Amino acid sequence: MKEWRLIPAIEASGQVQMAIDKWLLEQHRSRLHPPTLRFYTWSPAAISLGYHQRQYPEAWNALIWNGNAIDLVRRPSGGRAVLHQGDLTYAVITSGLGQNRMQAYQKICEFLIQGWKRLGIELQYGEAGRGYIHNPNCFGTATGADLVTSKNIKLIGSAQLRRDNTILQHGSMQIQSDPLLFEQVFGQKMEFLNVEWSIDKITNTLIESAKECFEIDLLIEPLTESEWQAMSKFMEVQ
Repeated sequence: MKEWRLIPAIEASGQVQMAIDKWLLEQHRSRLHPPTLRFYTWSPAAISLGYHQRQYPEAWNALIWNGNAIDLVRRPSGGRAVLHQGDLTYAVITSGLGQNRMQAYQKICEFLIQGWKRLGIELQYGEAGRGYIHNPNCFGTATGADLVTSKNIKLIGSAQLRRDNTILQHGSMQIQSDPLLFEQVFGQKMEFLNVEWSIDKITNTLIESAKECFEIDLLIEPLTESEWQAMSKFMEVQ
């Protein structure tokens, strides 16, 4: 059975989290690192912009939540803006899933669908038309690259970056989000799922699901001091 690395949950700034994901992608691409799964949270709260998303409201540069400034960071992946407050983010870095982007996406998303099913939540892919590109809010619409409940409430929005045969796919799961903050940022009312489980419970369930869906063993390995130093060059100033 193939072995992947599981990096224990990290709470850090968006800049740090994106640096870790980019570093892991390049390490795996260079065959220096195994496929990896990790979960993380953002502190302070942040808005992550898609790599090609150049236009956004000027007000986003001066947002405050609970007395702290909201970071503005850029993801290496595509898609639209995601507000990271009260969410849980997953990242999968792997290879060998073929060249079809959507098939690779669905192969990775299967562990999310099956994991949430264990928690009693049935998820399916969204069906938004092309109009979604005019909405800067990732969670304002649900495309075929998103996972929604039977009542069409978007729970997970994901984005993907491919380098040769290597894929970084990461995504945000709205767990304890503040609807008023989302309305302040995006100017639209949001409906979120009432998630009653702790982030630890959700993470552990998804880890078990990943083992089954990817048919892997997971070796728990925290980032080492030398790895932290190596990924510092992947830090970017917005």
